[in-house]
Amino acid sequence: MTSSFESKTVRIAHAVEKVYALLSDLSNLDRFQSVLNAPENKNKLKITGYDSDSLSIEVSPIGSVTFRIVNREPNKTIKFEAENSPLPLNLWIQFVPTGESETASRVSVKADLNPFIKPMVSKPLQEGVDKMADMLVVLPYEQ
Repeated sequence: MTSSFESKTVRIAHAVEKVYALLSDLSNLDRFQSVLNAPENKNKLKITGYDSDSLSIEVSPIGSVTFRIVNREPNKTIKFEAENSPLPLNLWIQFVPTGESETASRVSVKADLNPFIKPMVSKPLQEGVDKMADMLVVLPYEQ
C-alpha cells in the first residue's frame, strides 16, 4: 500500500534558479558544512555523506538511507530514489517561484508501507520531510 507524506510549504528567500542550481548538484553542499553542522541545525537533518547525485542521511529508527537523484526537471523538481532502505520509497523536492527572489518549496515522500509497519514509520517519515524542508530554508544560496 502506497503512503504519501508531504512537508509544509516553506519560503526560501532566493530565486528559483539559484535554489535549483544548488540542490540539483549535491556536491555543492561542500560549501555549506558550517551551516549544516551548526548547533541550531543539528536536529533538522543529519547528513552523513553526499556526492553530486546522492545524499545519505540518518533516519530514525531505520538508520542510514541514501537518496540518489533519478530525475531533474530544471527549476521545478528533483526526484530521488532511496537506496539501502528497508522500505521502497521516492522523495521529491518541488520548487515554485513566488516572486523574483522567492521560492516556495515542499518535500514529498511516497513509500510502499504494509499495514504492519505503517504505524511504526509514519511519524518518523513525516518528521523527516519536515526537517528536510526546514533545512532548505537555512542554506546560504548566495555563496
